[in-house]
Amino acid sequence: MTQLTPLSQLLEQRIQDTGCTIFTLTPDWTQGRTMFGGLLSALAVQAMRDVGGAGWPLRALQTNFVGPVAEGPVYFRVQVLREGKNVRQVKCMVESAGEVAGIMVGVFGQSRSSELPARSAPVAICEKTLEQAVRLPFIPGMTPNFMQHFQMHWAEGGYPCSGSDTWKTKAYLRLKNDNIDRELCTVMLTDAPPTPTLSRFNRMVMCSSVSWSLELRVSRPLEPASGDWRIDIDTKACGEGYTNEVATLWTPEGEAAAFGTQVVAVYG
Repeated sequence: MTQLTPLSQLLEQRIQDTGCTIFTLTPDWTQGRTMFGGLLSALAVQAMRDVGGAGWPLRALQTNFVGPVAEGPVYFRVQVLREGKNVRQVKCMVESAGEVAGIMVGVFGQSRSSELPARSAPVAICEKTLEQAVRLPFIPGMTPNFMQHFQMHWAEGGYPCSGSDTWKTKAYLRLKNDNIDRELCTVMLTDAPPTPTLSRFNRMVMCSSVSWSLELRVSRPLEPASGDWRIDIDTKACGEGYTNEVATLWTPEGEAAAFGTQVVAVYG
């Protein structure tokens, strides 16, 4: 089993330069021939905080996965595009081995008073509780290395490579043994489960996220995350080798933390 480097250690060991944060990434965070996309997006958010400030919550994040990211030093080059009274938009370009590997745009906005009443997404029902769901094991050579950092219980939908006819997934998940704030944890958890379409195959197939849009509703964003979260993923469309998926991440308290949409290329 690969030696694990917690996210907290990656954050502590980062190097900050003018307009750039450098992270040294390790093989336990890989997903195939690249790094886990949720990790890259979370590190981009931290780099945006380093340059633009950490006082305003992250409201939205757009990610384009351009190319593979190798282990070793990875450069997160940040530019504040615009900052107004309430909203800051920040761009981050990820460079690995001298090549552009990702482009992220984060939208940070401070809380404001409004005449509109507060409205929250109604909690969706899950057939199984955490205690009833099946804990997924880590299988070297089959499960992506980065999953060693997560604990996941499968609640609804077919298991990956099970030949199921389902298009949806519900799972409970948490980051193991790491004291990470709720905002970064939200970014990582929303990208952690495999695409539900993998359950329709009865063999291993490759897939790759192409683009990802995330909208956050995280209360107490800088407080430490704890407990088991839940994610619901639904494949809305599929064809020509690509799927369109939507996801909702729920906090351990049952609040909607994020809404995500993703385009995934499936090679099978």
